[in-house]
Order: sequence, then structure tokens, then C-alpha cells
Amino acid sequence: MNSSERPSSFAALLRYLANPELKGVVLGVVMLSALCALGAVLVPGFFSESNIRSILLLAAFLGLAAMGQTFVALLGGLDLSIPFIIGSANVGLAALLGAGLSPVLAVILIVVAGAAVGLLNALLSFRLQNQALIVSLGVGFALVGLSQVATSIGNAYGGNVMGAVPDLLSHISAANGTSFGLPIAPVVLIWIGATAVVAFLMKRSRIGRGFYAVGGNRIAAARLSYSAFRYWIYAYCLSGALAAGTGVLLLGFSGGGFVGVGDPYLFTTIAAVVLGGTSLLGGAGGPTQTVIGVLVLQVLTSLLVGLGFSFAAQQVAFGLMIVPMVAVYARTPPIRMQI
Repeated sequence: MNSSERPSSFAALLRYLANPELKGVVLGVVMLSALCALGAVLVPGFFSESNIRSILLLAAFLGLAAMGQTFVALLGGLDLSIPFIIGSANVGLAALLGAGLSPVLAVILIVVAGAAVGLLNALLSFRLQNQALIVSLGVGFALVGLSQVATSIGNAYGGNVMGAVPDLLSHISAANGTSFGLPIAPVVLIWIGATAVVAFLMKRSRIGRGFYAVGGNRIAAARLSYSAFRYWIYAYCLSGALAAGTGVLLLGFSGGGFVGVGDPYLFTTIAAVVLGGTSLLGGAGGPTQTVIGVLVLQVLTSLLVGLGFSFAAQQVAFGLMIVPMVAVYARTPPIRMQI
């Protein structure tokens, strides 16, 4: 490389490092590394085999739900119905199994129902995108209310359904250790595999690239034959299906149906997306980045629990970590205004 080439190469490097998406990833990795170091110093047994398994197991549930939130965020939206779909799927599957329905058929019905709720969210919110967040929240409240009413019929404890959980589902979620001779719970491998496949498709397929095109600039995307309406439906249906799948897997983890099992995921899915570096403005980020955010949240939770922090104190810590990540994007014009 001659001297005349160095300035342009250096300028290109600076532009690359100034990329807001890269900033988010770097900040997420730095936070994750710092939290791991603090855990190793402050909490005895933080890197014990059992604690690592626990972190990965809980991260898998959050990671699958947050993947759906990532699809929606890439288009500049948010889905607040996710925790309610998780809870309704959890108690709904328990009810279907208790009624004697085939486990395979019951799981399929629940996942399809989750996608249907996502479709409803998409249809209601596309023309009201300034109010899309409130629309999805309203749909979620209605869904969880219907779930409680349905499970109250013949049951004094609406929203809670106890019964036998299929062994396969319990082994996949591996609440009490590992299964199938694997060193980690199978649900962790499901999360890793799903993330790898989705990340590949997002970068290599036309449909995947369409999420970035529509999220970045809808006018330009339309000229490339990417339909914003179609991708809005894709995003919310995938979000609903993944949330329902998370509720199914959580039934194997808990051993009983509880409509409130999704409550912790109301803001943690959004936090995972933001901490991983996916822009809430749309068009930047992806499922791989969300993995970083999920791990940051779970390692932080494990650290705070090990230090004896209350749930309220944990929420304060989550908020303090999200603020600087949001500031990264607040200082950068939206992609759609740069094109």
C-alpha cells in the first residue's frame, strides 16, 4: 500500500467504526465481558457448571422470544403482545393436553394460534403505525383475558392449569439438568440452531434482505419490489409464532401452565434487542446481535441475584444499561433520512 492509499483506507476504517450498528455490538460485548469479570470476582461459583447451565437455559427462552421482537424492530416497530402470547400459549397447551389432545397436534395448534395473533397485530397496526405499540399491547391484554376466562371454565383457578407434561417436552427444556446425554439443555441448542439459520437467511436470502430494505427506507424498498405491508405481516407473524413456541417450551420447564409466565418478557425482549445493537429505528441489527443482548441480561441477572439484589434493584440496573445504548442511536440520524 502506497502513501496515497493510506488516507482513504484510514477514512474508510473510521466510517466503518462510526457505524451505529457496530457501536452497539461493541458496547454489548464490552458490557458482557465486564459483567463476566465482575461475576468471577464478586460471586463465588459464578462460573460453576451449574450456574453456566442455568444462564444458558434461561437465555434460550428469552432468546427465542427476543428473536421475534428483533424481526419487528428491524421494521421500526415493537411488539408488546409477546409476554401475553407466551402466557396464553403456556396455559393453552396445558389445557389442550389435559383435554387429551395429541401433544404434537396441540403444539402445532398453539404455534399457529400465536402466528394468527401476530397476523391480527399486523393488520390492526399497519395503518396506525404511530400507535402500533399500543395496538399490540391492547391485543395482548385481550388475549390473556380470554385465556383466563377459557381456563376458568370448570376450574377454580383460572389462568393455572396443572397436569402431566409430555416427557419429551420436559427433557427438551431440561429444568433439572441435562437430557439426551448432552452437556447443556436441548432448548439451548434449539436457540443456537434457530439463530444461526435465521442469521444466514437474513443476510443471504431475498426475504431476509427485504427486512433491512423496508426498515431502512420504504420508498426505496418499494422501488425494489419489497412490500412494506407484506413484511409487516411477516414480522408480526414470526414474532407471534416464536412467542407461542417459547410458551410451549416454558411448559416443559415449569411443569404446569401459568398465564403469567410471560410477564418477565414484557420489556426484557426489548432490552435484549437494544443491548445487542439492533436499532429501534429499523434497518440495522439482527438476530445475532440480539444474542449478545440476551447474554448481557442473563449474566447481569445472575450477578445481581448472586449479590442478593431484589427484583426492583435488578430493574434499575437494566434501565441504567439500556439508556447508553439508546443514546448511541439518538445521536445518529435514522437510516431512512440518510438515503
